[in-house]
Amino acid sequence: MDEPTILLTNDDGIEASGLCALRDGLRAVADVTVVAPAEDQSAVGRALSGSVTVRDHELGYEIDGTPADCVVAGLEALVPGADLVVAGCNRGANLGAYNLGRSGTVSAAVEATFFGVPAIAVSLYVPVAENTAYEDVDVAAGEYDEAVRAAQYLADHATNAGVFDQADYLNVNAPVPGEATGGMVVTRPSRVQEMAARREGETVSLVDNIWGMMAQGDVPDPEGTDRRAIVDGRVSVSPLTAPHTTEHHEALDGLVEAYPPE
Repeated sequence: MDEPTILLTNDDGIEASGLCALRDGLRAVADVTVVAPAEDQSAVGRALSGSVTVRDHELGYEIDGTPADCVVAGLEALVPGADLVVAGCNRGANLGAYNLGRSGTVSAAVEATFFGVPAIAVSLYVPVAENTAYEDVDVAAGEYDEAVRAAQYLADHATNAGVFDQADYLNVNAPVPGEATGGMVVTRPSRVQEMAARREGETVSLVDNIWGMMAQGDVPDPEGTDRRAIVDGRVSVSPLTAPHTTEHHEALDGLVEAYPPE
């Protein structure tokens, strides 16, 4: 049986150590082609460009664009017929429902689902203290090992196990290196959010307080949520569907029916 084909992308840029580590790990179970942004595209969500420049790169293809650009260009022009899209490994966790739509890593996985291709978003939790950005924390290549091991396992087994018969994509987060003590657990994105805004004169600072709480090992998240799993030292796997699903709402039905004609 032929090896499955994986389109590998990220939002940290094609030179990121997390992408290289994930590529090396996934090559043990699949034929991997990298289609990744030339520069860091963190937190761009599903932003899409009208056209992009593509260049050959020693790892695969380099795109002057976003993670979503990479997925569309990859699936339609560069790696047609790919069996799976994997995004990552992101330097920094993608946890909580309110963060997922901002993430370029998760958005790449979401983009793939609209093409009917299952996907896995992979991120590494990087603890940060107050007034420290995760971009300022050095992450050695070996520190991605647990995230890579989890991604390799899921890429190798999830499709045949029928996981993608119900889930469109998986959002995978690995705990801080050296603290992965509890294996892997199925989770749901936490609904807790700790965003705050502080005004000083003409400037309003937007602050996500949850990261400082996580660094202290104290989050207000219940069992079964993604952030709780990470704090407890477990790999979090959230099986998710693409957004913007439609549900039947009787209240809206009644409101629409009562809409008065001109």
